[in-house]
Amino acid sequence: MLNTLILAAEAGGEEEAGGISVLIPPIVELIVGGLAFLIVFFVLWKFAFPALNKTLAARADKIQGEMERAESTRSEADSLLAEYRQQLAGARDEANRIIEEARTTADQLRRDVQAKAEQESQATVARAQEEIRAERDRVFQELRAQVGEIAVELAGRVVGESLDPSAHERLIDEYIDQVAGGNATN
Repeated sequence: MLNTLILAAEAGGEEEAGGISVLIPPIVELIVGGLAFLIVFFVLWKFAFPALNKTLAARADKIQGEMERAESTRSEADSLLAEYRQQLAGARDEANRIIEEARTTADQLRRDVQAKAEQESQATVARAQEEIRAERDRVFQELRAQVGEIAVELAGRVVGESLDPSAHERLIDEYIDQVAGGNATN
């Protein structure tokens, strides 16, 4: 390249203004400038570029590591989110199952309580009916005895003498049984 510039300058492409070439600097400056450039380039290539490349590589590695960590963190967060959602769905299912069990238990308990109350009420009604029957029979026996005594006493007054109470009682009992039997058939 330097030769090409020199040949172009000699061919008459130079314009001199007071003996100084405007387009082409003096050859010594070109050589000194070229050597300075080569020295600076060599120093940069030997010391600065490796350090710069090392720094850039370290920065690229750091960025790559951060991206990998971010990706790993994101995938871990995604897996935790999926696990959380799965646990939440499981908890909802468990809650629904517990609620359904509680409903079933409550319904069974309600049926049991109703059945027990119904049995107790039937037993109470049966006892009350039995007590009523017993009381009716007792009252009926008392009434029968009183009616028998009154009838014997009245018959004794009508006849004017004392009647055999046991024979009269037997006749009165037979009559009451006939009347009670007649009422039962009506």
